[in-house]
Amino acid sequence: MAARGGGVGAGAGTGTTAAGGPATSFQRKAAGGSRLAALPGTRPSARHGQLLLSSGLPSLDAVLGGGLAVGTLLLIEEDKYGVYSNLLFKYFLAEGVVCGHDLFVASAMEPPDNILKKLPAPLLDDTHRNELREEATPAKSEDFQDSMKIAWRYENLPKMEASPTTSTKFGHYYDISKTISPELLQSIKWHSFYLPEELSLEPKLKTWNMNCGYASLLHSIQRVICQEGFDGSHPQKKQKNILRIGIQSMGSLLWGDDICSSDTPEDIHSLTKFLYVLRGLLRKSLSACIITVPSHLIQNKAIMERVTNLSDMVVGLESFIGSERETNPLYKDYHGLLHVHQIPRLNSLICDVSDTKDLAFRLKRKQFTIERLHLPPDLSDTVSRSSKQDLAESAKLLSSGCGAMAIGKKHLDF
Repeated sequence: MAARGGGVGAGAGTGTTAAGGPATSFQRKAAGGSRLAALPGTRPSARHGQLLLSSGLPSLDAVLGGGLAVGTLLLIEEDKYGVYSNLLFKYFLAEGVVCGHDLFVASAMEPPDNILKKLPAPLLDDTHRNELREEATPAKSEDFQDSMKIAWRYENLPKMEASPTTSTKFGHYYDISKTISPELLQSIKWHSFYLPEELSLEPKLKTWNMNCGYASLLHSIQRVICQEGFDGSHPQKKQKNILRIGIQSMGSLLWGDDICSSDTPEDIHSLTKFLYVLRGLLRKSLSACIITVPSHLIQNKAIMERVTNLSDMVVGLESFIGSERETNPLYKDYHGLLHVHQIPRLNSLICDVSDTKDLAFRLKRKQFTIERLHLPPDLSDTVSRSSKQDLAESAKLLSSGCGAMAIGKKHLDF
């Protein structure tokens, strides 16, 4: 093998050094990687080399394998009342404002300029970041810590973090009790699409056998990508930048789609055709998209399966509002569950699967956090029978985190 390597070096027109070793003119070309890394608010992935950007929530970035890859689509299945999905939607847009990215906001329910005015305020000071981290960490008194005793064989094991984290610092923190300053909004360039206004300006014509609202939205997105040079066809006038696209409540009746009101909708393929064309636009441009969908209202589950397959990442939010779990003492520390349905496989045969699949979220005074789901190890006499049954059902979800699986009405025995 060494002789073969020397022959290749000689054939390439290289000589030998004074020390007698083979000299080579090979140099590692890092110009392309540095050019990608120079984009504001992005970083290359260590696993698949794809350019990543933050979703605005560091714990969600860790769940998605480090962040959103440029050219991909994140689909969020809305909770029943749309409270927490709108928060993730605003986090994504607020991160784009802080990073100086261009924004494209589309909605059929609320004017985009009102959505931007309600974005959470960024915390760019380290002192405020430390306050948020202290708020996210559950406070425990010294007496409580002294009273807790565990087996000696587990004392030296590393402690498990409450929320998923990444090894490198990425993204920003935000205070949801405050709104973003108008100065920050004026410093970026954003485009809006408000469906009632767009339909009043353009005739209602179906294109590609698609809903007129979806067709008009695709034309607007394609026009912004081409005219602003995000697809590379027309060089950008200034430094290369990222386009963040946010579409709210896609598939609802406000968009003129009837998939949420009928088992056999008239335009059964409108949403899937829209996603298929949108992914083609994203793949060839410096852009990333987030879409919220009221999946709990879609009656035909086959449509939702096709929508999932046409998305790169799919995350579902299950809220405890209005359910029995809202008053259940087992879930008193959480406001809902987070379900990761799909993770993309980018330049690899496998995807970045998180080591923890049981995730919950909570809404605090200043922030929204995603944490690992922890249930109490034992049941006291004050817990109701329904809570015990709920714990038995929840224990089935924790098969990866616990040594045994509860069956029937039995609870976990530690």
